[in-house]
Amino acid sequence: QVQLKESGGGLVQPGGSLRLSCELSPSTFNTYNMGWYRQVPGKQREWVALISSGGDTKYQDSAKGRFTISRDSLRYTINLQMTDLKPQDTAVYYCIRIVDLARGTHFGSWGLGTQVTVSS
Repeated sequence: QVQLKESGGGLVQPGGSLRLSCELSPSTFNTYNMGWYRQVPGKQREWVALISSGGDTKYQDSAKGRFTISRDSLRYTINLQMTDLKPQDTAVYYCIRIVDLARGTHFGSWGLGTQVTVSS
C-alpha cells in the first residue's frame, strides 16, 4: 500500500506561487512514477503533472510554463512548484502513483489532498 501525504496548499492571490509536497516512503519514491492530480467540486479529478521514476516530466496544457514537478531524493518527496496561479487553479491537489505515463493513469488509494485556493 502506497502511503501518500500532501502538503503546501493554501490561499494565494492571482499571480502568486505555491509549492506542494508529497511525502513518500523511500521504496515508493525509488520505484514508482508519480503524478499530481487536482479536483474541483462537482468535476472529475484531472492529472496536472507527471514524473517518471527517472525524472522525465509531462504536463497538461493548462500547467505548461507555470508548474514544475520534481523529485527530491533527500527528502523522498514529489514536489509541484506552481507559479502565476489563476482562479481556475483552485482545487484540491493530490499526488498519486502513475502506471501509464502516456495517459496519466493512476493506481492506488487517494490521500487527503491539499486545498489550493486562488482568490483576491
